Amino acid sequence: MLLATIVLVAPGRLRPVPELPEVESARQVLMGALDRVIRGVDDNDEWVCRPHPPGEIARALVGGRLVAAHRRGKTMWCETAARDGTPGPHLGVHLGMGGRLVVSDGDGERGGGEPERPDRTPRKPEWDRFTIVFADGGTLRLFDKRRLGRVRLEPDLSVLGPDAETIGRDEFRTRVARSGAPVKARLLDQGVLAGVGNLLADEILWQAAVRPAAPADELDGPTLDRLHAAMGRAIASAIANGGVHTGEVIPFRHADASCPRCGARMTHGKVGGRTTWWCGREQG
Repeated sequence: MLLATIVLVAPGRLRPVPELPEVESARQVLMGALDRVIRGVDDNDEWVCRPHPPGEIARALVGGRLVAAHRRGKTMWCETAARDGTPGPHLGVHLGMGGRLVVSDGDGERGGGEPERPDRTPRKPEWDRFTIVFADGGTLRLFDKRRLGRVRLEPDLSVLGPDAETIGRDEFRTRVARSGAPVKARLLDQGVLAGVGNLLADEILWQAAVRPAAPADELDGPTLDRLHAAMGRAIASAIANGGVHTGEVIPFRHADASCPRCGARMTHGKVGGRTTWWCGREQG
């Protein structure tokens, strides 16, 4: 049985905030829920479904279908169609700090992500915060022990910059270098580009050998191009390998660690208000 698990696991640590690669994995799971008639919706969790009262999302979806699954950065949503085929509202799904999407059909659960382990605490029905029941007997469930996920109609995408996976080199240069803030802070600003979180930013900066606190507007063109290329590699690798925790430098973000590339001591501090690790020699 496979589940979409959006919890980042580094050696000896939990990294519970999903970044672009984890949300992309969940979007791929969501594809299994498309083009199936919706028979019922459990939207009774008023916190997860805020600001909608119980029944409002159900009334908008029952009888229709989810017809396309999209992602921009860490934000994921579905297009819907009504019973008569006309376009319905967009359904936004936010995983929170540890949510999973689970898709099932009449033969059992399916999806992608981390296999269910025998030693894991059994899932409790009350941890399914939002459920869509399809006419074929299957379901789409947001499983979230911590109740930090979110489901809402017509999510606001206007505050997001372009997706970090697809932004072009020239637009990346312009957006990142528009401010004198530390370059790491620019990478983390979801209005500049959407999808980079704390771990992914450290991986990108390490791959490009750029100092995290360097003022972004002082970086030259070749350095910005190096960052853009490193971001593309880091995202592609994380999607292929199961998450940002699989990055080359991520296992070395701890005290007494050495840079896996040159052997120098890893250094840490706060940059842009976030805990940051970098190579003391190549990024010093």
